[in-house]
Amino acid sequence: MAAIIEKVSTHVAVLGLGYVGCVSAAGLARLGYQITGIDVDEFKVRCVLEGRAPFFEPGLDELVQQGVERGLLTATTSAVQGLCEADIAFICVGTPGERNGNLGLEHLRRVTTDIAGAVAGRGKPLVVAVRSTVFPGTCEEVVIPPLSGLKGVSVVSNPEFLREGSAVRDFLEPSLVVVGGPDSAARRVAAVYEPLGVDPCLVSFRTAEMLKYACNAYHAVKICFANEIGSLAAALGVSGDEVMATLCRDTKLNVSPAYLRPGFAFGGSCLSKDLRALTYRAGRLDIRLPLLESGLPSNDAHLRRAIQTVIDLPPGPIGVFGLAFKENTDDLRESPAVTMLKVLIGEGRDVRVFDPHIRIGDIYGSNRRFVLSSIPHIERLTVASLEDLLSWAAHLVVLLKPSPAAAAAIAQSGLPVLNLCP
Repeated sequence: MAAIIEKVSTHVAVLGLGYVGCVSAAGLARLGYQITGIDVDEFKVRCVLEGRAPFFEPGLDELVQQGVERGLLTATTSAVQGLCEADIAFICVGTPGERNGNLGLEHLRRVTTDIAGAVAGRGKPLVVAVRSTVFPGTCEEVVIPPLSGLKGVSVVSNPEFLREGSAVRDFLEPSLVVVGGPDSAARRVAAVYEPLGVDPCLVSFRTAEMLKYACNAYHAVKICFANEIGSLAAALGVSGDEVMATLCRDTKLNVSPAYLRPGFAFGGSCLSKDLRALTYRAGRLDIRLPLLESGLPSNDAHLRRAIQTVIDLPPGPIGVFGLAFKENTDDLRESPAVTMLKVLIGEGRDVRVFDPHIRIGDIYGSNRRFVLSSIPHIERLTVASLEDLLSWAAHLVVLLKPSPAAAAAIAQSGLPVLNLCP
């Protein structure tokens, strides 16, 4: 864990002493900052003043005690007292889920109002960093307006990535630090984490807010995926633990950034076929795999959204770059580009397509059968070169990543481009 650092001059207020706030306050004190925790709950404040955590979290009692003994950590129920010397104020209040799934923002609104009242007329600059989990747009729509008239006050989003049960270690050994907002304020908050030796990600407000949801959703999906694979494996007499442990050894494709880019729908002869096969076999065994069963409908819904985006383009001929299911292949089997062309033709749009690796007259076998069964007159829709496509089209839709030379030609064409590739 991070070593104890000598006292530094930055004063930090932490509003909210729950799981996120208390861990953040004690962790920042460990880094040598002067910390004041602020909470309306007198029990939490009293616990911190007595040098103990107000709830159980491994290692937190020791961290709080250490901060108090070093004179770096204190607490109060008064926002005015807690914010009087603060350079940075971390908002760590709860945003509980409501019955309909929406977030409750009453604590956030209250604490923002408290900050506004406490620092009104104060000359010292203050950066307010929102660590609470909030929807994209919340900083701009909820937090900034009450503070906008205050001189020297700026706002950033600094989402936390702490897991209960390992929150202290997660704070002191972070895998990700994200700060979103105005550049100077974001860099000021990012600098607080410098002693931890992590390279912070400086992004926009809404990206920072969205990242927390993206991470948690991904973690939830991973757990569901592992459980569904494990359930099917067990029914087939296979060790699910061995399957998943071996899967995780592949850090090039499996546990990696591979495929984790928003873009076009998937296709090809493997992913769709194997998802169907897995869910079919599970069904024969009376096992429901809702996550895996949702894969193909999710992919189809994404494809339909992309198609609608193209349909909504202004009138005029549409050029499509890419016909194969992915770049650097001539495989057309279950290509989403073929589905898109078929729908566009049905909608009466004038379409032509170019793929640098495909000549319709040269393809054969299942490739040829698939595309001709979908679009029998596909040869009339293809052009011989990218230059032919660019000179004909009024709009260009890019479905596959172009080569550097092709990308340069597209840019020089001046055509409006809808880029749907990852």
